[in-house]
Order: sequence, then structure tokens, then C-alpha cells
Amino acid sequence: MAQAGRKKRSTHNSKMVSSLLARIQAILQKEMVREFLGEFMSTYVMMVLGLGSVAHMVLGDTKLGSYLGVNLGFGFGVTMGVHMAGNISGAHMNAAVTFTSCALGRMPWKKFPAYVLGQFLGSFLAAATTYMLFYTAIEHFADGELMVTGPKATAGIFATYLPNHMTLWRGFLDEVFLTGILQLCLFAITDKNNNPALQGTEALVIGILICVIGISLGMNSGYAINPSRDLPPRFFTFIAGWGEQVFSRPPPLSCSAGDNWWWVPLVAPPLGAYLGGIIYLVFIGSSIPQEPRRLENSVTQEDRRTTVVPKTVSYKSSITPAYPVLVQPAPPLCDSILLERF
Repeated sequence: MAQAGRKKRSTHNSKMVSSLLARIQAILQKEMVREFLGEFMSTYVMMVLGLGSVAHMVLGDTKLGSYLGVNLGFGFGVTMGVHMAGNISGAHMNAAVTFTSCALGRMPWKKFPAYVLGQFLGSFLAAATTYMLFYTAIEHFADGELMVTGPKATAGIFATYLPNHMTLWRGFLDEVFLTGILQLCLFAITDKNNNPALQGTEALVIGILICVIGISLGMNSGYAINPSRDLPPRFFTFIAGWGEQVFSRPPPLSCSAGDNWWWVPLVAPPLGAYLGGIIYLVFIGSSIPQEPRRLENSVTQEDRRTTVVPKTVSYKSSITPAYPVLVQPAPPLCDSILLERF
């Protein structure tokens, strides 16, 4: 009896587990959930690789890392992120890109919250992971103090801060311009009607684009160019012990731009990405010649040119006809419609 009861309970538990797994699988198969998870995972991978490269540069005293290494870390981090979720959510990994896609009608606004939430959570978790991986190195480097400014500052591992030579509004314009360049080039890379990257190489080309932007234009503001890259890690440092100075740090030396810089990487990139997208569509997209589309039963002008042979004349190709055959264009068919693509 006892053995039969245990077998019955085991069967019941097995059915409950199977039912639970089926429900979870059904939820995960929903499009919005898959896109959320795609943005979460791709952003996490990109940020772990990128922040880790910054940690090597800061904590390794330029012996174990370099500015070039940071650009390569973020660039190839983006490449891995695109491979992670490119066919699921598009792997935006960037709230500015998501905003532009919605604003230009390429994606419905109802997806915007799920995309941004996935990006922010992935970025926050990546900052926490980086902190745990480099915890002892951070403690050793900063002598146990979590500093935002000074020679022992480590907050810059996670978020961007303006250098001494920049002002707040110059930094704002810098972020607008850099994100505009990013979106402009993203449209060019993925535009099937122009000269896109070869199929299968898009992830690598986009990663190279990120790397080149950092190498060429990154020194002024740290090229955040992404609210999802800057705000969540900054918030992590706020709760992890760096304090409120990550949002309102005192300006370094004579620079007045350090205070309240935090909002610029949140506001400037969406504005820049939107402007970059508009510029591409107006100056490049509208000038690309569009091929006309035809209905299946339509004919071209060449198709209308046929040889008309009188029914009374019958001959084989090896026999010369008794009189010349008239060749004239046939009248256009009534169901021939040429559709122009706008």
C-alpha cells in the first residue's frame, strides 16, 4: 500500500512538473517575451565584454589594457550580441536605436518598453557581474575606497564621465553627433536597396563600426552613444557604494561640466540617432532608384512585341513563306498594370 501511494504521488508530481514546464515554454514562445530575452541577453554579453575591457585598462595601470583594447572590447562585444539575438529582436542593445526604429515607423511603439527594459536589465546585471569578477582588483587598486574622482577613481569602469577639457554642452553635442554617425552607418550597413554588408557579415561590420567610432571620436565624452550602456551601470555604482556623486560629482579641477553629466548620455543619443536616421532617409534613401514591381499577369514593353502570322499561312522554319510576314507590336493587354514602388 505504501509503495503504491509513493508511486501515485511520484506520478502526480511528474505530471505537475511537465505541466509547469509546458506553461513556461508557451510563455517563452511569445514574440514579445522572446524579443525581451533577446535584448536582455545580447546587451548583457556586449556590456560584460565592454566593461571588462575598461576594467583591464583602469585596474591594470595600462599594462594589462589600453584604450584600443576598450574599443575592441565594446566592438566585438556588439558583434557577439548581434550573433546572440540578431534574428530574434534585431539585437538593438541600444535604447537610442530602438527609439529611432519606433519614431521612423520601422517598429511599433508597443514594443519599445519591452526592448528598453531588456536592455537596461541586461546592462545592470553586466555591471554587477563585472564588479564581482574584479572586486578584489578594485579593492586593491583603490585601497578599499570606492572613488568617483581622483587618481584612484574606479567609477569610470562602469559609466562615462567628462574629461577636464570638455564643457557640458560640448559633451551634449558630441554625443548627438557620434550617435548620429552610428545610426547613419547602421542604416547604410543594413539597407538592402543600397550597398549593404554581405549576408552573414553584418555583425562583424557593426562591431568594426563601434570600434572605429571609439578610435576616431571617443576621447571627448567617452562615446556612450547609448542610454542602455550608461545609465544602468551608473545606477549600479550608486547602490554598490560609490554614492550619489556618480550623478552629481563635483567638477574636477576647473572643469564645470562634471556636475549633472548623467542625463546627457540618456537624452543626447536618442536625439542624435533620430537625426542620423532622418538624414540617411532624406539624402540617401530617397535618391536610391526604385525598381518597379509588376503583377504576375502583367507584361513588359518587350513582351508586347510579337510576330503576327495570318492564320491562312502555315509553314515550317525550313520553308520560306510566300509573302513577307508583317511584324508589328501587339496592342497592350487590358490587365497589364505596372506598379511603381515608392
